[in-house]
Amino acid sequence: MSNSPKNQDDKTLRIVWLGDDFTGAAAVMEVLTFSGIPSLLFLDIPTEEQLAACAGIEAFGIATLARSHSPEWMETHLPVLFAFLKDTRSDLVHYKICSTLDSSAHTGSIGKAIELALEHFGEATVPVVTGAPELGRYQVYGNLFCSAGDAVYRLDRHPVMSRHPVTPMHEADVARHLAKQTDIPTRCLDLELLADPAASIAFLNQTAAANICTFDCIDSEHLKRIGKLLWERRGSTRFLVGSQGVEYALVAHFAETGRLPAQMSVGSLGPNPRTGVVSGSVSPTTASQIDWARDNGFAAIRVDAVKLCASEQDRTAEELTALKASKQALSEGLCPLIFTAQGPDDPEVKRFRATIADQNAANIVIGKSLGRILFKLIGEADLGRVAVSGGDTSGHVCSELGIYALEAAAPTIPGAAICRARSETALDGLEIALKGGQMGSQDYFGWIRDGGGARL
Repeated sequence: MSNSPKNQDDKTLRIVWLGDDFTGAAAVMEVLTFSGIPSLLFLDIPTEEQLAACAGIEAFGIATLARSHSPEWMETHLPVLFAFLKDTRSDLVHYKICSTLDSSAHTGSIGKAIELALEHFGEATVPVVTGAPELGRYQVYGNLFCSAGDAVYRLDRHPVMSRHPVTPMHEADVARHLAKQTDIPTRCLDLELLADPAASIAFLNQTAAANICTFDCIDSEHLKRIGKLLWERRGSTRFLVGSQGVEYALVAHFAETGRLPAQMSVGSLGPNPRTGVVSGSVSPTTASQIDWARDNGFAAIRVDAVKLCASEQDRTAEELTALKASKQALSEGLCPLIFTAQGPDDPEVKRFRATIADQNAANIVIGKSLGRILFKLIGEADLGRVAVSGGDTSGHVCSELGIYALEAAAPTIPGAAICRARSETALDGLEIALKGGQMGSQDYFGWIRDGGGARL
């Protein structure tokens, strides 16, 4: 395509990616940027003018809301995105999925996305790299394990993901999980194969038929081996699927071979007392973060999710109430934290589910309402930094804010950095952090208020 970008040295882009939600797409940018690969995340297919501002970048991504949509939605929206990315000069094209495999046959189908991608890329083997040890994500003989607090759980026994409100994870075997979403056969390059480079290559080459190949991964050495395989096979296997484990693996290989520095240090942006937070998450992790925030300089302001999904009059009144309460909190020296629920056991969650029939549609309405509240709060109360909790919520909020791209500015926990927004409005340069509901330290919102920065 005529508007496919290249970097300032007229070399091809190393990697482009398509995120199935906003927080995950931003996490890829964070891994690359903080490792020394200049990157940018667009929130839609960029215009030629927006691409013109990409001089010097070596990777870029596009965020979508695919994880919260049906296969029919994917059939309508993903092909044009895959076609655009195919026409870039990138070495690799990555379809970014959640590190906890959030998906089902009916919502956020990874299998359907792979089928649609293969219509454009036509490759036999599709690598799937979900393991990311930095995030506490491990694949062992085809089964996914994920951390929660100080413990590691098999995915189907994970205290958060097994209770996910939309796509509860009841299967840890990645192949079995994907088999519910596609008829494409799935293989596993397991730990024993990964230990033998020749055997790994032979295994990847042994079939010309369309197949999915997942990769075991439990430590940094595995990442280096996977990164080497992905990079050296880029001429024949350009399309990849996985978490930001894909980028961790590539960065590990680049550092091992001297293409990147072994380590970079990125500092804090400094504190900003005019920080606001919105949350559409029902995760117990976010519930704990709200508890911490109440005791540490934040005003917790509940909005009624049922009212947001009722009449326009009820929705407008509820948004105005939250806006007024937020302004009052700021006048008292507190940071507003606007939330719809505090964890899966919040009685409001039960009330919401009993009242609202189409919860997927309702989640879109709620996300947009939170976005409108935040937009008005930024303009009317001069907020300079904001945070959003909830993967789907983040996408809807960014849309309401009129942001077209993000660039990573300061790290926090892996996958939830503070970014700077690119916008054609007054919000250009806004500092914004997006996090999945299950992510983050207990003091995460305070960390954002204080400007992020790596912790020892």
